[in-house]
Amino acid sequence: MKILITTECYRPIINGVVTSVVNLQSELEKNGHEVRILTLSPDARSFEQDGVTYIGSVAALYPGVRTALRVHRRELRSLLDWKPDVVHSQCEFSTFRMARYIAGKLKVPIVHTYHTVYEDYTHYFSPSRTWGKAAVAWFSRNTLRHVQCVVAPTEKVHGLLTGYGVPGDIQIVPTGVDLGQFQAELSDERRSLLRKKLGLTEKDVVLVSVGRLAKEKNLEEILRFASEYQDPGVKLLVVGDGPHRSSLERYAAGLGLEDRIVFAGMVQPHEVADYYRLGDLFVSASNSETQGLTYIEAMASGLPVLCRRDDCLKGVVDTGVNGWQYESFEQFNEALSSVLNSRERLIELGEHARHKALGKYSSSAFAESAEQIYVRAIAAYQPVPSRLLLPAATKAAIK
Repeated sequence: MKILITTECYRPIINGVVTSVVNLQSELEKNGHEVRILTLSPDARSFEQDGVTYIGSVAALYPGVRTALRVHRRELRSLLDWKPDVVHSQCEFSTFRMARYIAGKLKVPIVHTYHTVYEDYTHYFSPSRTWGKAAVAWFSRNTLRHVQCVVAPTEKVHGLLTGYGVPGDIQIVPTGVDLGQFQAELSDERRSLLRKKLGLTEKDVVLVSVGRLAKEKNLEEILRFASEYQDPGVKLLVVGDGPHRSSLERYAAGLGLEDRIVFAGMVQPHEVADYYRLGDLFVSASNSETQGLTYIEAMASGLPVLCRRDDCLKGVVDTGVNGWQYESFEQFNEALSSVLNSRERLIELGEHARHKALGKYSSSAFAESAEQIYVRAIAAYQPVPSRLLLPAATKAAIK
């Protein structure tokens, strides 16, 4: 098959969507498919390079996000001439408009992965969460009526889309992770060197957080809980960068955590696995995840997970088996204390975490599921006008 993947962002940007796209592209190509990428350029210039079409863009509302102001039909001619069999869109904005344009011209289906819980981002555009949620539901429903199939990474996303009234076929497919790099052992020399560089001793118990530093990730809760847990030997390693970093650094200082927290900043993708293995426990308080890729990466690295309870982690993090999902500081405190009191228990949970990740969330399994969806979408394709949403009264009149 010829498969076009459209996405607002692509390498060298590092986030969950890019990771998902890169892993899917790699596995599809291993299976003999032709894959091209349509994404946004980091500036106003459009160009093609190594099978990737970059469309000129401008800065948008959310920090670090860009958008194209038009469809750029001339720049899309080469993709139209290539004639993909299916378009797999990954974002709902400017590249989705281009996906619709290409799919409409070629009369091929769009498969769409819904990555983002926009309800958790309404503070960027609405003072009212109720109004913001209604706007998200309307936007999602009226965007996704144009696609043949929607891929939901988790049951949480499936439930949201069903609640929004999104029409058509919605398939739950966990996003795959390239787990190979997270299985390699970290040498004692490398571990010692990194710990020394970060100011961590071999005796420290290290809680590690990996991800974009943004308000909706709720890292303040982890900082607050760490400050309330009165043990100077427990350190917090924060790996990643983002628009909220300076605010988090000030908050940590106000809590008196200067000697117990390390902001490592952004690290190269090939080094991320090493930073996971510097930790004893992976922590997160985010409720804005749709797929929780960092949780899977941590588990594949042999780290138990201590995280705020979230529907996206149903069947991923099992309390007392491969980690804990907490709802209060008391539960957080109890889980952390159990780690400090029994190193054997920590190792056991870590082995269970690794087994869970490797058995269910490989990128090869993800690609195989995607291939099956593409085949069904192509076979069942109908032009979008025949599937427009109609008011109930109109439907009754038609009957």
